[in-house]
Amino acid sequence: MRVAVFGAGGGIGGALIDALLADAEVETVYGIARAAPEPISDPRFVPLGADLTDEAKLAEMAGTLSDAGPLDMVIVATGLLSDGDGLQPEKSWRDQSLGAFERIFAANTFGPALVAKHMLPLLNRKTASRFAVLSARVGSISDNHLGGWHAYRASKAALNMLVRNYALELARRNERAVCVSLHPGTVATDLSAPFTGRGGRELFSPEDAARALLGVLSGLGPADSGKHFDWSGKEVPA
Repeated sequence: MRVAVFGAGGGIGGALIDALLADAEVETVYGIARAAPEPISDPRFVPLGADLTDEAKLAEMAGTLSDAGPLDMVIVATGLLSDGDGLQPEKSWRDQSLGAFERIFAANTFGPALVAKHMLPLLNRKTASRFAVLSARVGSISDNHLGGWHAYRASKAALNMLVRNYALELARRNERAVCVSLHPGTVATDLSAPFTGRGGRELFSPEDAARALLGVLSGLGPADSGKHFDWSGKEVPA
């Protein structure tokens, strides 16, 4: 099995790579981040550098990967919620700004969309290949009972819609393929760190989240394509 993981520099992305390399059936893992990850001793790991919003670089990478053969799995494990320089989830419509929307959508929606454009054609058409993106439960429209977090919620809702679109198109190429959004839960990563001090949230380690997500992904079939699932395998409503 040949796998590409985007967001290899993040907590979940790195844990996904470790979990995949622990599987003897995995032949190659491409770990892709803005700055190429450091090489490791396992020769099956191939570090690559690319910004998800740099389409020229993604196209170049797709050509290189295509020459090596089809991919059996692509996982986009990237996301942006806040930073240490003023970007924070909005509590009210009064807090919205164009700059925040542009940054959040670039990271959470536009980047994964460009990855899909260049990676979906590389998926193996002879196997039950898989394409997955990390989304979030707060991107569910019907499950939104609190409001706020406007840019982040909207970017993930838009991402989920794109996944539905891609699933329909992908099925015409390979009826066994699966294309889904995955909600990892609240994971101990840089993305969630500013918000995990609040009560009521179950906190997962990146390693536990990675194992859970890969387990869910391996158990899905064509009837599940286009949907959104959490770490336990439960479908998240649209």
